[in-house]
Amino acid sequence: MDDSAISRYPVPKLEELPEDIRARFLEVQEKAGFIPNVFLTLAHRPEEFRAFFAYHDALMLRESGLSKAEREMIVVATSGANDCLYCIVAHGAILRVYATNPLVADQVAVNYRKADISDRQKAMLAFALKVALRSVDIVDADFDELRGHGFSDEDIWDIGAIAAFFALSNRMANMIAMRPNDEFYLLGRTPKQSR
Repeated sequence: MDDSAISRYPVPKLEELPEDIRARFLEVQEKAGFIPNVFLTLAHRPEEFRAFFAYHDALMLRESGLSKAEREMIVVATSGANDCLYCIVAHGAILRVYATNPLVADQVAVNYRKADISDRQKAMLAFALKVALRSVDIVDADFDELRGHGFSDEDIWDIGAIAAFFALSNRMANMIAMRPNDEFYLLGRTPKQSR
């Protein structure tokens, strides 16, 4: 694997992809201006690509008591704990955009306890990290703590499911040496220029 490779595994060419996956690529490219490497690398196995993104979308796009920024905080904090470069960089960029805060992603990735976020969000991230790293230790008191911060049981499911899903994602990204797109590094760090 050379330094410019985005995966240890072959990346299919756009014209080789099944129509539904090619359409998803083009949709994402239209919206973001580029195709995130997670799409390119996971397309190596189309059936798994479809399953991965179906679950991703079910968790990250559904109506929830968690804001889009809070969902991305979970991804960034747990990815930091799992040393997943791709997810820290890519989801850090998305978090900066959703939170309209150029500092928050770096803070959450390194140490959410010292981040400029609410106590409610810190409790959410403590639980997410427990799910990602020590799920066997989860007890009823963890649920009581979150309820005390105003989270519903459905919100708690969302926190846990996002942490668990991205634990899988982190491990896959690390295994295949998925490299973040260069575009992610600057995204959300500076205000957009008016046109």
